[in-house]
Amino acid sequence: MQLRIPPSPTAEAEVVRLPPVARAWRLAVAGVVLALTLAGTAWGTDDDFPVGPFLMYAGRAGNDAPVGSTRVVGVTADGTEVGMSGGEVGLRRAEFEGQLGRVIEQPELLGALGEAYVQRNPSAEPLVRVDVVQRDFELRDGVQTGAFTDRVVVSSPVGPAE
Repeated sequence: MQLRIPPSPTAEAEVVRLPPVARAWRLAVAGVVLALTLAGTAWGTDDDFPVGPFLMYAGRAGNDAPVGSTRVVGVTADGTEVGMSGGEVGLRRAEFEGQLGRVIEQPELLGALGEAYVQRNPSAEPLVRVDVVQRDFELRDGVQTGAFTDRVVVSSPVGPAE
């Protein structure tokens, strides 16, 4: 067995240069990606991600502008609100908020959430409807005042439990 002697630490590694065709190809690909990103930023929507904007955190409101929070609640026959978080219905908040426009156009989709809640919580009080509630928290100089307003964005009845 022959042992190899490691190179001296002062020896410089040989630089491997790309041929001109490979450099041109990489430059072209980088140019296309840059052009798509710039076009997506100028004219794109969230649906065009990753070459369009991802507007979730792209801006900020003023220090005295209300901050909105969307939540989904089930309502029982006696008017009690039941929080319907992801664990209750199998849908994460971000997933739901991403579909909010569709839910507003098709409120019957909320009925499916109510039915999912009933299936996951068979011993819970039955729901008569599901509401999407927008809560706006009041700010003064960027600090919560404790005041808020709620408004129901969309609502749908829940069919009888089977």
